Amino acid sequence: MMPGRADITHVLDETEQRLLDELRSLRRGLRGSQAHRNLHQLTPGQRIADAVAAMMGSWKFIIIQSAILLVWIVLNITAYVEKWDPYPFILLNLALSFQAAYAAPFIMMSQNRQQDIDRQAAEHDYQVNIKAELEIELLHQKIDELREKEVLNLSDSVKQLTELLRQSVLQHRAAT
Repeated sequence: MMPGRADITHVLDETEQRLLDELRSLRRGLRGSQAHRNLHQLTPGQRIADAVAAMMGSWKFIIIQSAILLVWIVLNITAYVEKWDPYPFILLNLALSFQAAYAAPFIMMSQNRQQDIDRQAAEHDYQVNIKAELEIELLHQKIDELREKEVLNLSDSVKQLTELLRQSVLQHRAAT
């Protein structure tokens, strides 16, 4: 007869059993639903921050900005067009400072949101690991109990065979 869950779980302490039950109910609640996929509905500000951070962190942006800076510097050094920003390029520095001042908060917002997502993922991973550890412990307990039952069954079988052998020897001696 195979032991039921109630026969084995009494070995777990109360906190572990409560946590295991909580994780099981959480898994059941998330299974089949899309709630875990849509935990974070992005606000317009978050979407803008992500778009700006993604755009400014791309090679396309770096290449385009480098080309613009190169053209700006070449046009002002060669005087091909009237010098609107002569060396040391004060207007260019002002424009780049302005761009950096506005880009930094967008990038920080995006990084903070990503950090929150990473933190939640780490918490989820931690809960999954705890649940896996508890489930493995339950499996170990079940296997140990089955092994003990098997040893008892084998011991009983050996006793029965020994008794049959002893009776057979006694009957053989009595017959001879």
